[in-house]
Amino acid sequence: MKTSDFYYDLPKELIAQSPAEKRDHSRMMLLNKVTGETAHRHFYDIVDQIEPGDCLVLNDSRVIPARLLGERLNADGEKHPCELLLLKDKGEDTWECLARPGRKLRKGTKVSFGDGLLVGEIVGGTEDGNKFVKFTYEGIFMELLEKLGRMPLPPYITEYVGDGERYQTVYSKHLGSAAAPTAGLHFTEEVLKKLEEKGVLIAYVTLHVGLGTFRPVTAENIDEHVMHSEFYMIPDEAAEKINRAKATGHRVIAVGTTSCRTLESAAGEDGSIQATSGWTDIFIYPGYRFKILDALLTNFHLPESTLIMLVSALAGREHVLAAYEEAVREKYRFFSFGDCMFIS
Repeated sequence: MKTSDFYYDLPKELIAQSPAEKRDHSRMMLLNKVTGETAHRHFYDIVDQIEPGDCLVLNDSRVIPARLLGERLNADGEKHPCELLLLKDKGEDTWECLARPGRKLRKGTKVSFGDGLLVGEIVGGTEDGNKFVKFTYEGIFMELLEKLGRMPLPPYITEYVGDGERYQTVYSKHLGSAAAPTAGLHFTEEVLKKLEEKGVLIAYVTLHVGLGTFRPVTAENIDEHVMHSEFYMIPDEAAEKINRAKATGHRVIAVGTTSCRTLESAAGEDGSIQATSGWTDIFIYPGYRFKILDALLTNFHLPESTLIMLVSALAGREHVLAAYEEAVREKYRFFSFGDCMFIS
């Protein structure tokens, strides 16, 4: 199967540059994964789509303000602007980063942020050009990051300058993501309360989203694509709720492709799951047999991306592309701040 098989034409004006005024007022397309039939609702109608005993699985990772703007320090004392984007904590105060200007940030180069509150030294790099940066500082690193860092919005969002909390889910908890698990942005505390009162099981897992999410698939044949690796955790309580839903004949519903990948990475062949943590580079595309997932809430994804491939594995490529074409005709809002689709 070719990458080009997952292309669709998207007018630029349909790429959402800001979130809906109210989180739960986004539009929501319903897609029947068996028949391909669609219907149009708003997100607050999600309560009507989930039955008592079903288990809704949410990713509670929180986006770190991972974009650092600072200065490159030359031996002669001159300062030049530079930028780091923190991607992965390698331990011992060392992070893998995207760096600009990459060619100037060679091994041994020092960079300064906040007039020296945070100083980094380039200590190595990866084959694809990322840099390993070891930081020195006084105090607590994450508190400094909250003070000095900026929210790392996706590259297709070029206009938004609003509240950074609108790029966090209301249930975000564990700092570690370089991008938001955006299907969860539609939820409010009120919607979650209504679901719980209805008898829906709410399970929280964690997958720290890496910027590999936005990397294009460059391989002509999709089975040649190599996925990025991301860290995930499934606590005891979540595993118990997921297994309870399965054992009683109810559905396991993932909120977002990150929750889906977490579940499918950890699930046994019998559809059960255990509390665990680890790294996953699972790549889900048509032909994949789902072990545990029954339904998926997800946003509308980039053409030829691994995310639209995952959705197509669940609902069928033809059904998904037809639904996307309908969403374009109906002027749905696309990508991170856009509308959503409930596949069941």
